[in-house]
Amino acid sequence: MTAHLQGHPQGHLRVRPVGRRGLLVEVDDAHSARSLAAWARAVSVAAVEVVPAAATVLFDGVADLEGLRARLTEWSPTERPTPGGLVEIAVSYDGPDLAAVAEAWGTDRDGVVARHTGVEYVAAFGGFAPGFAYLEGLPAELAVSRLDSPRARVEAGSVGLAGTWCGIYPRASPGGWRILGSTDAVLWDQDREPPALLPPGTRVRFVPR
Repeated sequence: MTAHLQGHPQGHLRVRPVGRRGLLVEVDDAHSARSLAAWARAVSVAAVEVVPAAATVLFDGVADLEGLRARLTEWSPTERPTPGGLVEIAVSYDGPDLAAVAEAWGTDRDGVVARHTGVEYVAAFGGFAPGFAYLEGLPAELAVSRLDSPRARVEAGSVGLAGTWCGIYPRASPGGWRILGSTDAVLWDQDREPPALLPPGTRVRFVPR
C-alpha cells in the first residue's frame, strides 16, 4: 500500500513497502530518482542497496524501515547530484534505423549525427542486462517510437533510441530500439572497477568515428 510522507519540503513522497526489508519511493521522474539515490548514498542511508529507476528508488536490505521513512523527509527534489565523470563513446553511424530517424527528425543522416552527438547524456539507471544504462538528455521533440515488431537479435554495441532514452546494448539480445550505429566500447567488464562503464550519474558524449 502506497503511503505519503508528511513534512516533505516539496510535497509528499510516495512510499510503499517491498517485502519485509524494503521501501520503494515513487518520485516525479528519472532526474528526481537519480537525485534521491545520489543523496541517499552521500548521507549513508542505512540500506544494503539503493537502486534508481525511471521514476522510483528501491531501498532494499533496510533494518529500520521507520527510521528510513523519517530520514527521507530530509531530501529535496531541488538538490542536484554532483556531476559524474565524462565518458566519450565513439560510434559508427551506420545503423539500420538511421534513415527512419532522419525522416522523423526532418533531416538527413548528417543531421541525425549532429543532433545525437550534440547532446550530453547522463546515465540515469541500469536496465535489462549488466552494463546497460538508460541515458537521459535527448529533448522531448526528438523522441522516437520503438519498432512495431522487435528484432530477434540486436548485436552487442548497438546504439539506439526509444522515446527520449538512448542506450547501448551490452550484449546481443532481442530489442525494439531504433538503432543509429555501433560502438566497440565494453559496457561491462567484471575485472574492471566498477564493472559498468556507465554507472548512474556518468556523463556521456557520443563522437562519430
